[in-house]
Amino acid sequence: MRTYHNFIGGEWVAAKSGRTCRNANPADAPEIVAEYPSSGKEDALAAIEAARNAYAPWAGMTPVARGRIFSRASQILESRKAELAELLTREEGKTLAESAGEVQRALDIFRFFGGLSYTVGGQTIPHELPQQLLYTRREPLGVVALITPWNFPVAIPAWKMAPALVSGNTVVIKPATQAPAMTLELARALAEAGLPKGVLNVVIGEGRAVGGELASHLAVVALSFTGSYSVGHQIYQQLAPRMARPQLEMGGKNPTIVLADADLDLAAKLVALAGFGLTGQACTATSRVIVEKSVTEAFTQKLIERAAAIKVGNGLRDGVTMGPAVSKQQLAGNLEYVDIATAEGARVRYGGRRLTDGEFAQGHFMEPTVLGNVSAKMRIAREEVFGPVVGIIAVEDFDEALRVANGVEVGLSASLVTRDLRKAMLYTERIEAGVVKVNQISTGLALQAPFGGVKKSSTDSFKEQGAGAIEFYTKLKTIYLDYSN
Repeated sequence: MRTYHNFIGGEWVAAKSGRTCRNANPADAPEIVAEYPSSGKEDALAAIEAARNAYAPWAGMTPVARGRIFSRASQILESRKAELAELLTREEGKTLAESAGEVQRALDIFRFFGGLSYTVGGQTIPHELPQQLLYTRREPLGVVALITPWNFPVAIPAWKMAPALVSGNTVVIKPATQAPAMTLELARALAEAGLPKGVLNVVIGEGRAVGGELASHLAVVALSFTGSYSVGHQIYQQLAPRMARPQLEMGGKNPTIVLADADLDLAAKLVALAGFGLTGQACTATSRVIVEKSVTEAFTQKLIERAAAIKVGNGLRDGVTMGPAVSKQQLAGNLEYVDIATAEGARVRYGGRRLTDGEFAQGHFMEPTVLGNVSAKMRIAREEVFGPVVGIIAVEDFDEALRVANGVEVGLSASLVTRDLRKAMLYTERIEAGVVKVNQISTGLALQAPFGGVKKSSTDSFKEQGAGAIEFYTKLKTIYLDYSN
C-alpha cells in the first residue's frame, strides 16, 4: 500500500484534520492500493494561499522558461511509464494497455505544451496611421482551480494543468477521490523537474468541502471542471456572482449512426471499441447506436459477436480487454440502468449481468451489454450510463437518424459509419456535437486539436486541448503606442 499526502506550497502534508481514507483495487477489493488525506476547507484555504504567494514570481517568468519544466517532467514521466501504468490499473481498473496509453498521453501533453510555450504571447496588428504601434499581450489570470474526474485520472489533470501553468497561472487541483494517485504523481514529476514551490497544489478530499471552497473563494479567478452536469451546474452558480471564468465539461450521450450502406464489420468493431473499451467509462463513449432498419438485425448480430469475444477480468492480466467498474456504486448504477431499460421495453440481446464467480468474486465486474428494441424516448437512450451498456435504436432513414441523434440535451461526441460522402458531409454540418467523427470511434482525441461539447455537455465558451487551450487560462491586453513625436 502506498501512502500519499496533499501537495501544498511545495511540501507533502497531511490533512489538517489528520483524517485519512483508503482506496481499494476495483478488480480485487481486498487489495488496498493507497491511503490519502481526507482534506477539508482548511486544507483548500492553505492551498489557495500558497498559490497566491507563488503567483507573482511564476507569472514573471517567460513562457519558455515555464515550458522547459514541462519538457523535463515529460522525460521523468516517460522513465516511470510502466510503474505508473500499473498503479493506474490497480486504482481505476482499466486494462494495462489502456493505462499505458493514458500515461503516454499525459507525458505527450506535457511535451506538447513545453514546445507550445515558444508561441505563447500576443500579436502585432497593423495600424491605419504611420508611426503607431498596435499590439496585444497575453497574460495569466491568477489563481486557477481545477476539478478532475476519476475516469482519466492522469490525462485530464495533465491537459488542464499544463496550459494553466505554462500560461503563468498558479493552480490548486482537486482530483476525484476514487483515483487521485496519478495527479499526485504528476505533481511529483513537476517538482523533480524544478517547478517552484506553491505553483501547483494538490488537495485530496470530498467534493463539497474542497471543491466548494475552490468554487466560492474570491481569490480563485477561474475554474476548469470535468464531471457530471449536476455538479457542473452547481459550480457554475458559485462562480457567477463574482464573474469568475468557468470551463465546464459535463458528459454526453454519444451516438454512433450506422447507415444501410456502411461496412457492418467496421461499424461493429467501432461500436464495440467505443462502447465497451475503457469499460464504457469515458465521456465520449458510444452508448446509443442509431441504425437504419434494413441492417439493424445484421448489425446487432455482428456487435453481439464482438461483445462475446471481449475478455473481462483484472486489467493486469494478459489477454483481458475489459476491466471492472471503478466502484461498487458505479457497477450498481450500470446494472440498474439495464433493469430500467428492460422495464421500459428494451430487450437484452447480450450480457446485462454482474459477474461474480471465481476470479470475479472480489471485483466490480459485469458483462458487456447489448440492448435491442430501444426507442429514443427511453431513459437508456437519453441518460448517461457510464458503463459498458450499448442500446440499439432502429430508424427509417438518414434524416430520422439525425433527429434521434440530436434529440437529447447533451452534445459531446458523435460518429457516423457510411460509404456515402454526401451524407457524411451533411452529417458533419447538422450533427449537434463538439466532436464529430466519420468512420471512426466516438472515443479518442488528438491532443493537438480542440475538445469540448455543446448544449448541456459544456459551457461551450473555451475549448480544452490543443493550442487553443491557452485561451481559457489567459487574458488579452491591447496596447496603443504613438511614437510620431
